[in-house]
Amino acid sequence: MKTLLKTTTLAWLAVAGTVPAEVVFPPRLPGGKEFVSHTSEDFLKAPETIRKDVAVAETAPTIDFMFYPGQDYPGKPWSVWGDGVAMDGKYYSAIGDHLAPQGTGLVFEYDPATHGMRELVDVKKLLAMPDGHYVPGKVHSRVDMGADGWLYFATHRGSTRTTTDEFHYQGDWILRCDPKSGNAEVVARGPVPKHCIPCSVLDPERLIFYGGTAPGSEELGGDIHFFAYDIRAGKVLYSGPGGPARAMVFAKSTGRVYFTPGKEEGGPLMRYDPEAGGEPVAIEGMIGIRAATEETPDGFVYTVSSGQRGEAILYSFNTKTEEVENLGPAAVGTQNYITSIDADPTGRFLYYIPGAHGGSEKDGSAVVQFEVKTGKKKVIAFPHPFFEEKYGSTLKGTFSSALDPAGDKLYVTWNNSRSGKVWDSCVLTVIHIPERERE
Repeated sequence: MKTLLKTTTLAWLAVAGTVPAEVVFPPRLPGGKEFVSHTSEDFLKAPETIRKDVAVAETAPTIDFMFYPGQDYPGKPWSVWGDGVAMDGKYYSAIGDHLAPQGTGLVFEYDPATHGMRELVDVKKLLAMPDGHYVPGKVHSRVDMGADGWLYFATHRGSTRTTTDEFHYQGDWILRCDPKSGNAEVVARGPVPKHCIPCSVLDPERLIFYGGTAPGSEELGGDIHFFAYDIRAGKVLYSGPGGPARAMVFAKSTGRVYFTPGKEEGGPLMRYDPEAGGEPVAIEGMIGIRAATEETPDGFVYTVSSGQRGEAILYSFNTKTEEVENLGPAAVGTQNYITSIDADPTGRFLYYIPGAHGGSEKDGSAVVQFEVKTGKKKVIAFPHPFFEEKYGSTLKGTFSSALDPAGDKLYVTWNNSRSGKVWDSCVLTVIHIPERERE
């Protein structure tokens, strides 16, 4: 059955033209190199689309570039959908083949000291589901690290047509792995029955996994759910409708979680307090949350609205007073959609890349540094078209970026195209931010 599914999928991809014939798997760099590093003034060449009030860095960064391993066959496509994390000198991220009904997600550890990429989890192998049973094709949640040193994440479908009874669908999984030992295991299956889990954030100290779900199929109906799962106790603390679609605010100082219900932004701001328990409660304030930073030392979390239906807006959220401030537009060119945002260790700078779902290349795949106090936007690198001209890779947006705790390296997992038309593979870049650009 597995062979038949894979053969059928490859044949369908070839007929549909999703993966052009000239694209080879696995993707490789010239000369069999595992990675390359470049420092070039071309990284500072702004395309005409960049707005006149946006600054450009004076010192070019060094950028490390490599393909993710494991992309040994055409996906539909190989792609990144969930945000990663930089901890203990490593970067943890996930990619998936997007295939259905039996796909796979892969979780990796990257060590910048050795430029080594290590596969930690193959979701398909870990779950070992019988032939004909649903296997998730994506990790759409965050990859977060708990105080116990384990990584926590959740799975998501490759197609809405396969999260059904026909494929024995019961619900998606919360999973975890220990980077030190390489062990991986299931935390829970279907914490919200017959729902996928595209959205999450972890309370690392309390080990509470917070999720936003999606009904497995339209036939099920129902609403996005918000749930809180106690990992130590192995039980759901709360589950109910009106949950977040893609991102939440986590206040590390208080343990509280905040979100806006459903897919539309600007709705009531909800708060869940694990100390109080019970249902989430509405509080004052209007905010967009397509992505959020971790809490800064001075008690702020910064968010950005998605920009899919208008202008992406940056916000600050005071975790002590629960006050919201509109910091203004995030765009630097034509692109607005932003799905990952990171704060530096001091809370002075934010980093993000507009054009997440394709289109970033229209603005040079601009990597933006935003200074919170002044509102100044500065592009620290335009990786496109340099890597297209050098290696035939068009960086078309990201759903995963993470700033090293030292504030000197920005890790970015890109959806990449080697055909000029569609995504086909995932690329990791490590952008070494010059000290001068952080002064």
